[in-house]
Parts: sequence; C-alpha cells; structure tokens
Amino acid sequence: MSVRASDVCLILVAIIFPPAAAAFVTGCSCDLLINICLTLLGYLPGHIHAFWLIYRRMKAEEIYGTGRYIYIGNGAFEPGPGVRPIAAQTPYQRGYGATALGP
Repeated sequence: MSVRASDVCLILVAIIFPPAAAAFVTGCSCDLLINICLTLLGYLPGHIHAFWLIYRRMKAEEIYGTGRYIYIGNGAFEPGPGVRPIAAQTPYQRGYGATALGP
C-alpha cells in the first residue's frame, strides 16, 4: 500500500481534529456524527475511528484506483460506474515466499 502526500495531510488533520478528517473522507454522513460523538467521549476513540476511515479509503484507492470509488457508508467503498477492481485486471496472482501457484 503506497502512502501519498494527501494521505499524510489527512493523517495530520486527524491528529489535530479527528472530526475534520472524518468529514474529508466521508462527507456529511453518519460516520461524521459517530466521529464527533467518539471525540466528545474521549479524544483517543475519535482518533481511532478517523484513522480507520482513512485506512479504508486508502484500501479503496488501492483496489479501485484513485477517485474511482464511491463511499457507501459504514467505512465501505464500492467501485464507481463501469469500474473493475485493479486486482481483477491482472492476469496472474502474485505469490510470496515458497508459495507455488502452479504451472
């Protein structure tokens, strides 16, 4: 997973004010309200939720490509119209270590 400069900026915003980072990732959604409540209950739960949302967005960018996904709520993303996952576009599956993938 590659980390871009925008991800670093988003992480810095999450450290300073977690609801702002949640708003940048999800827009005005239920996750923003959840993050505000978690931040009011304690600063650390708000951080954890904001970092989780950022991580999910980074995974969506890895799977679907930059800007080719739609946020559907609850930290979940789906591909935009006519978008196939990048992993489905590769003709082979990468093996690691001593894993044999066949002929």
